[in-house]
Amino acid sequence: MELITIAIDGFSSTGKSTIAKQLAKALGYVYVDSGAMYRAITLYAMQNQLIDIDCFDSNQLIEQLNSVEIGFSFNESLGFSEVYLNGHNVETQIRTLEVSRFVSQVSTIPEVRKKLVEQQQLMGQKKGVVMDGRDIGTVVFPDSKLKIFMTASAETRAIRRYDELIAKGDNVVFDEVLENVKSRDHIDSTREDSPLRKADDAIEIDNSNLTHKQQFDMVLDLAHQILKKEA
Repeated sequence: MELITIAIDGFSSTGKSTIAKQLAKALGYVYVDSGAMYRAITLYAMQNQLIDIDCFDSNQLIEQLNSVEIGFSFNESLGFSEVYLNGHNVETQIRTLEVSRFVSQVSTIPEVRKKLVEQQQLMGQKKGVVMDGRDIGTVVFPDSKLKIFMTASAETRAIRRYDELIAKGDNVVFDEVLENVKSRDHIDSTREDSPLRKADDAIEIDNSNLTHKQQFDMVLDLAHQILKKEA
């Protein structure tokens, strides 16, 4: 069967990663979480005192990019690949609200995006990949056969993110989570380099009122339609 590349873009906390993981598993494809790569670089910047609430030394981060190695290792017990930063498993650390506060700022740096886009394109050379992020259908894989753009209201996404963080035991305030969602939307959509936008040929899915199963069934059906055409 012909392999294709599937790009899933959209706003933060729209469930892109969850759907992409499920879709990759159902199709027997490789799943790549591009957002996790940006989160890993953000964690590196935080660990090396390059970014905090008051300042961001982007020049130092750019100089140190060659010292940042990001990898994925499949965890059989979890059923998905975990993120490694310079040889250390950081899957849990990169999912915190602290990292979320700074990841959009780090993502605006052209040198950071160039480094990661090159890595992402290498990962997709053989196709058979489902990748989610902000610029997969517009920049990383503009020729992908199936492009999905996921959206939902800021309030709906904030509730999802808040519930997720609480379930992990994080001490967070809903208003802070909502503000973070809105702030990331603004930064992601207005940055000069590869801003978040819906590709002209992407299929938009507003999942504000959809269940996970409804979303997944919809996306899987779209994938099967494309694969049938390519066969």
